[in-house]
Amino acid sequence: MDASELDYVLPEELIAQAPLADRSGARLLCVERHAASISHRRIDDLPALLRSALLVVNDTKVIPARLYLNKATGGRVEFLLVERVATHEGHEHWLALGRTHKGVRTDMVLSSADAALSARVVEMRGGGEVVLELSAAAGDVARAIEQVGSVPLPPYIRRAPEAADLERYQTVFAKQAGAVAAPTAGLHLSEALIAQLIAAGNQLAYVTLHVGPGTFAPLRAADLREHNMHAEQFVIPDETATAIAEAKREGRPVVAVGTTVVRTLEANAADGGVRAGAGKTSIFIYPPYEFRVVDALLTNFHLPRSTLLALVMAFAGQATAREAYAEAVRERYRFFSYGDAMLIRSSQ
Repeated sequence: MDASELDYVLPEELIAQAPLADRSGARLLCVERHAASISHRRIDDLPALLRSALLVVNDTKVIPARLYLNKATGGRVEFLLVERVATHEGHEHWLALGRTHKGVRTDMVLSSADAALSARVVEMRGGGEVVLELSAAAGDVARAIEQVGSVPLPPYIRRAPEAADLERYQTVFAKQAGAVAAPTAGLHLSEALIAQLIAAGNQLAYVTLHVGPGTFAPLRAADLREHNMHAEQFVIPDETATAIAEAKREGRPVVAVGTTVVRTLEANAADGGVRAGAGKTSIFIYPPYEFRVVDALLTNFHLPRSTLLALVMAFAGQATAREAYAEAVRERYRFFSYGDAMLIRSSQ
């Protein structure tokens, strides 16, 4: 598949800049792959659309990963924390992306405006990557990051983070801190809607995949086979693997809430279900791909020429996905992280 097949025209005004007042108030484009049919519903219709399904969600928690640190000589440098790579007594090593390397060098020391957090540049890598040694004045690095960091809103949201983003750029089931971007399909599920889904006979299970910036990195190679995904940490609990095996035996659909869940489950597919455990995955799903675990996908609308759109095309079928996106543009759906959603089912 050529990357140009993932292009589409999106009017800029359709890129959602803020969440809706109601977490579960978004529109829902329903796609039936084998019937090649498209219909218009709402997120709060999910309890009527899903029965006896196993919904698997990603319980990763977004950390305030955007740091603005000052150099001792003056000037401010922006970093995006990506992954904690080592923990030592009194400090932590983090892989980070620097907005600019101008004037930044190995062993340079930077600090937050309130001096709660300091960073020493341990290593300069290519592609804007650096390794930072973070230390906290009060001794607790995680708390210092919470204190001085900002919500890492995506660059297509053209405003500064606001107080509301602390809650809304986080799912209601977020527990495991480590993501630098939200698993956005899960943002639509309110506690009330989850209760309604369970009352309708559905079941909820959890995986963790700490979403990194590599998930959203643009495709730079024309041939998708040449694109390398960044590895991301995942955990599949024993109870989730058991629940999936039971759903498969009983013929109940496994619904992935978000592309991160799809990648986690498919990367660990086993006969009749998935393998429990923890590790890293760099799986890149694009057409053609035979899905072994996931039967339905709840997902937001994704950027052109992105790995996420490639996954959607693999699941929905290329022609059906293109028509669904064209219909969403015609009907002026809201796109990307704070936008509307799609429910794609491989069969009724």
